[in-house]
Amino acid sequence: MFHNSESHKNLVILARQSRKPETMDYTIYECSLGIALVLMLFFAAYFLAAKTPDKPIFANYIRSRRIMGVALLTLSANYSVHLFCGLRFSHPDAAILMNLSTYFLSYWLFSSALTALLDRHYLTRQRFLRHLLYWLSFTVLSGVILIVLPGFKQHVGLIVMALWLLAYGIYLARKLIMTYRRAVRLFDDTQSEHIAAYIRWMSVFTWWAVIYGVSCGLLTFLPDRLVFLWILSSIPFYIYLYWSYMNYLLCYEQVENILEGITRTETSDSDPEAEETPHDTPTYHATIEKQLNAWVGMDRYTSPGLTIEELAGTLHTNRTYLSAYIKSTYHVSFREWIAELRIGYAKQMLMRHPDMTVSAVSEASGFLSLSYFTKIFTEKEGCSPSRWRKARILDC
Repeated sequence: MFHNSESHKNLVILARQSRKPETMDYTIYECSLGIALVLMLFFAAYFLAAKTPDKPIFANYIRSRRIMGVALLTLSANYSVHLFCGLRFSHPDAAILMNLSTYFLSYWLFSSALTALLDRHYLTRQRFLRHLLYWLSFTVLSGVILIVLPGFKQHVGLIVMALWLLAYGIYLARKLIMTYRRAVRLFDDTQSEHIAAYIRWMSVFTWWAVIYGVSCGLLTFLPDRLVFLWILSSIPFYIYLYWSYMNYLLCYEQVENILEGITRTETSDSDPEAEETPHDTPTYHATIEKQLNAWVGMDRYTSPGLTIEELAGTLHTNRTYLSAYIKSTYHVSFREWIAELRIGYAKQMLMRHPDMTVSAVSEASGFLSLSYFTKIFTEKEGCSPSRWRKARILDC
């Protein structure tokens, strides 16, 4: 066994020496691989084994995190082959095809893990088997290209496989972005608070993943002396993923409860009349308008954590009807409409009570977050609440 190990080591050394010495700084290459590999193994261990709250609602989060852990282990195996076997130097075309095959599987695992956080019904046996078949087909075809095609045809085959990988990655990213936007739309249409801020990291990560995924497909063709850039580029990417999952655990239960509540009421509240064309004023609009004006007149919108379902219950109407009325009348989402009412109320409080702190005004207006209040107020008025009040006092 020792003799075989020494023989393998000698082969790797000979493979390196057979290439021009100036093509690569092997120390940088190996250090980069080693650092990235250790980090990925650490992150994979966290995703697979770290403790989570012992509540049934976290089942989907745990499943998502475990899928992400498998994705990182897959990439770790790829890095290990490069680090310990020197495949990049002995069989560069084989190394490129191995990279592409690894990325193909990783793309599916990454996108599935994130999509499952927003759509618990996304991961099905049928979908899993279909994408597994895609990956197997990709891998088998890669092997055929490597073994059967000679010279120039093999290089063309590598480019074709890279383009296939790119198209597949864009398809998965598009699916994830659509799921994310649907979740944001549901939150904005049903919640007065800015719940979408809790899942914004998924959008950031997805676009970063698209850029990184495309770059991986291209960087795998880099000259040897620059290949360490491909390795180092992965480190901040995975650190951000780890940090995002850790932070999301703090608010996951709140987000999941909201998604479950929305799912429960979506089907029960659906009504064909709410889907009428904008040119026809539905019969229920007049009733909702009268009730809503009375509700607004009593400043009931200052209730913190208000939801459209609660408001519909107060007005004794259907949630779908109420949502359709707000959109057709005010041309904004429920969250934006409530925010406008609260900002108007806050402006009155700032003027009537000059000794009242901005934080107290924010809380009295129904905002749960001072930073969100300041952000919305600044967007609408062009300055912070304190500056707005000073300017108005000076004008008076």
